[in-house]
Parts: sequence; C-alpha cells; structure tokens
Amino acid sequence: MTQSQRPPVPPPPPGGSRRPPRPPAPPKSQRPPAAPPPPGQRPPAAPPPPAQRAAPAQRPPAAQAAPAQAATPRRGPKPSPGHPTMREIIERAEKEGYSDVHVGVGEIPRYRARGDIEPTEWPVTDLDTFMSWMQELMSDEEIRQFQENLDFDGAADLGFVRVRINAFDTLAGPAIVLRLIGAEILTLEQLRLPEVFKSISLDYHKGLILVTGPTGSGKSTTMAAMIDYINRNKAYHIITIEDPVEFVHKSKKSLIKHREVGTHTHKFFNALKAALREDPDLILVGEIRDKDTMNIALKAASTGHLVMGTLHTNSAVKTIERVMGMFPPAEQPAFRVALAESLVSIVAQGLCKTTDGKRAAFHDILIATDAVKEYVIQGKLDEITDVMLRSEFDGMTTMNKALFELYQEGRITEEIALDKSPTPNEMAQFLRGRV
Repeated sequence: MTQSQRPPVPPPPPGGSRRPPRPPAPPKSQRPPAAPPPPGQRPPAAPPPPAQRAAPAQRPPAAQAAPAQAATPRRGPKPSPGHPTMREIIERAEKEGYSDVHVGVGEIPRYRARGDIEPTEWPVTDLDTFMSWMQELMSDEEIRQFQENLDFDGAADLGFVRVRINAFDTLAGPAIVLRLIGAEILTLEQLRLPEVFKSISLDYHKGLILVTGPTGSGKSTTMAAMIDYINRNKAYHIITIEDPVEFVHKSKKSLIKHREVGTHTHKFFNALKAALREDPDLILVGEIRDKDTMNIALKAASTGHLVMGTLHTNSAVKTIERVMGMFPPAEQPAFRVALAESLVSIVAQGLCKTTDGKRAAFHDILIATDAVKEYVIQGKLDEITDVMLRSEFDGMTTMNKALFELYQEGRITEEIALDKSPTPNEMAQFLRGRV
C-alpha cells in the first residue's frame, strides 16, 4: 500500500489521550480489605508504588556529559504514621557519626555506632514504609532490578552525604543496609595516618599499591585520603573504577574521572583494560576480585602506570598469599616474579575503639624493598614479617607494633590491644616489655 493509500490515523478522543477514560476507583472505605498472609509467612515483596515524580532528565551524550550533582529528594508515597522518612534516618546518622543504617521489614531501624549495632526508638517497619524508603533512595528501574534479582548494589547522593546501598531479600522481608560516605574527604593529617602514606602516594610514578582489610575497616576512607593528597600535589590523570563510586573527588591539580561498574562499564576487567588506552597516570580499582583483573592490574603497573586496588585480607603477608592463590600452582613462579617487579606497598588496615569514644586505624605496612622482593620471588613469605619488624626506617610496621603505639599514647586500652591483635601472644609480650 502506498503512502497515499494508507488510512488516516484516527484523531485522539477529547482530552488528548487515545485510551478510553478509566472508570474511577471506589473510595478506600468501600474497597474490600486485602486478605492477610497465612500465619508464619512473611509479607510478599510488593511492586514499587506508582511514580509520583517527574521522570528524570535523560543523560546528555558521553561527549557532553554534565558533572555529577547531588540528587534532589524524590517525591513518592509517605511512610506510615509514626515512622520517619529515610532522609530523617540518614540525617540523624550523619549528625551522630554513625557509619551504617540497617532497615528491614519486621525490624526496627538500627545504626552501627563505632562497631556496635544500636536500636532506635522508631516502631517496627511495615512493608508500605519500607517501599516508601526505597522510593526515596532508588529509581523505579532500580527497584525493579531488585525485585527481579533479589539483590541490588548502588549509591545515592543526598547532597549532604552519599550513601552506598545494598538491598536484599530475607525471611522476614526485604531489607537495606546503607553505608554513609561523608561529603567531605578527610586528609591524611585529619586521619592521623603515618607519614609513610605521603611518600607511598607521591614518591612512585608506577607500580602496584594494595590497601586491604575486612569490610568496614576504613579502606575506602584511607584510599580517598591518598587520592586527595595526590590530587593536591601531582598533575596526574586519575581514573577510578568502583562498584559503586563512593568518595567523589573534584579535579584540582590532577584531572580525575570516576567510572562506576554497572553504570559506566560492565566489568572491572573491561574498564581496567580500556583505561590503558586513556592516558592515565593513576588507576584506582575498587576491588581486585579475580585472576583476570589481577593480571591486567599488574600489566598496567609494569607499563608505567601507578595502580591502587583493594582486597579483603587481614595482613600484608596474607595479601600476597591471597593474590598468589588466584593462580594455579604452575603459574605461581612467573606470577611471583611479576608481582615482585611491580609491587610498591601493601597496607593492611583495621579499626579499633579508642578511649575517647572514637575509632583509630592500625596497620601492617609493607614496603617493597629489595629484600622483600627477593623473598616474594622465592616464596619465603614467613621471612617478610621479620623484615617488617626490623625496617622502621623504611616506614614499615606491623599491626601489633601499631596497636602497641596506640596503647602507649593512651588512645586504646590493653584489652582492646589484645582483642584486635592478629597474634595475641606476641601482643602480650609487647605489653610486658619483652619485645
């Protein structure tokens, strides 16, 4: 049928819509009550409430992308009477210095305060309230992703603070944990980190720097302080690859670009491989998770780039064991040589409560001296700890020595020093003056 023969499109009915008008819903008082769930069964995950806000503006093309700005509060359904909004919960956490927020259906909201979970006076969360909180933090598309996958990782910028979001399903119903990321990036001086962190940040133009520790040990805060120090003192091109982006840096002396896995790239490996063609001086990898990512990180470090990454390990020596364990035994000798050639430093970090009610960091700090590199090549990892104990002049230390210094300064108690020590027997000898 030619264009002149096509039937004309019928005009829309009055009002501008082609759909017939929907009959009005009966008043709430006339609607039949929803059937309660069977005894002992958690409430089903509800679909997201209808969006009551304007659709977000489309992102401009990559070549003309505008700088990231703080998200404006989203309009949506309100919590049930007696329940706070999510913004109120987060504002209180920020004001009181809490690190995490825990909310979930069937539970009262709780905070993590200096390592401990603390309850609040707010009532038990119902499903309607929880869904209103999700609407405050997440877009409808992100909520749909969560309902399809039963897990979601992301981040939101509330202006006064950024939060890292993890939503997950449980026996009682859906839940969310939020990690607060301060809008202000603390400096190395404010964190009272050892002076060797400055030389690690500035004295090397290529190589691999690993910052490790368990979840919640402050790795991201320490790395952000190091990046900030470089940003203020070096004319570098810095690319960060994170899942999700946590601390957002503004370009100062350096040019900084942030990439988020899942939003700006599909995988750490893809972004890290592409970064080699983007003229970087420093590449920050949020987490080195597998053999492929480790290989490309080593390649970048050996070809004139400085690479910083994190792992979840508890000590410097265990970090070497962990990355070696990513490779089959037949490949480990060649990997040890590559690691020794590229390694700059490994910093393993922990946090402990201080006597003034705050928290302090303590570290294993390993600097890749010639002796350390030789032991790595030979696989004599037990010898590396002895080198760290004897090499204070190089800036090295162990967690026990760091804890003992905090104890001598009166910042922690003897009980905390023993509790946080990776080797309490050695720590006890430090405390008795035998080491």
